[in-house]
Amino acid sequence: MNIGHISTAMVTPFGEDGSIDFIATEKLIEHLIATGTESLVVCGTTGESPTLSTDEKLELLRFTVEKVNNRVPVIAGTGSNNTAASIDLSQKAEALGVDALMIVVPYYNKPNQRGMVAHFEAIANATTLPIVVYNIPGRSVVNLEADTMIALSKIPSIQIAKEASGNLEQMTKILAGADDDFRVYSGDDALTLPLLALGGSGVISVASHVIGNDMQEMIQAFHAGDHQKSAKIHQAILPVINGLFAHPNPVVVKYALSKVGVEVGSLRLPLVEMTEDEKKAFDLIWDEYLKNK
Repeated sequence: MNIGHISTAMVTPFGEDGSIDFIATEKLIEHLIATGTESLVVCGTTGESPTLSTDEKLELLRFTVEKVNNRVPVIAGTGSNNTAASIDLSQKAEALGVDALMIVVPYYNKPNQRGMVAHFEAIANATTLPIVVYNIPGRSVVNLEADTMIALSKIPSIQIAKEASGNLEQMTKILAGADDDFRVYSGDDALTLPLLALGGSGVISVASHVIGNDMQEMIQAFHAGDHQKSAKIHQAILPVINGLFAHPNPVVVKYALSKVGVEVGSLRLPLVEMTEDEKKAFDLIWDEYLKNK
């Protein structure tokens, strides 16, 4: 399963009435594919998946698969803290023609490592699709440890780890212990370049909504051996990345998209819009970034 170096965890556009805006979604898909995105994650946390009904998720996945039309892989976020529900949604997503699944570590339940293994094994046994295991202890409360990820990597369909632990030592241990064809992606935009240096494959990104071309240039420079250039790009985009995460994701990136001519509408509660002062703070970061390009 090749998802490229940059996979974008796509926001979900909403209309004024709060429903999914499919016209805006199509425009967003085209924008992302044109600006360095090599695969799309749909119905992830960045897509406000906790507020989407099952029917909405399936309609959004169906629409995305249709509009992408095999140009890039479509990865469906189908994991939850309910194993049976995760299996059901995964099977329905597979029937819609998605290319892979992203399954998050169960949140709130706080399973131990054996429970996590049993959860991912059950889902892997219920679908034929490749699986991205998504470790994000900041949201799930529990950390899927390196040894557990290495054990899961032995399951043939579990092919990728999305590591949002922020722990480069843990990522290094996974890369050292898993087979060479198992890939580790950063779940934190700011750690894309450091992880590449450790042997990682890329990033499942939020920032690529607005600086995808720069991120792609950074990665290509790294792989071409121009480490000074890749470091300079990393340094230039880091303030934007930090600004994008100054408030709960995807609050800022939805605002930032308007700066590149892509309107994706509002947020669903419990997330709320940025205040005018918060917008101005991001505007300063964005203007400085553009000035130095």
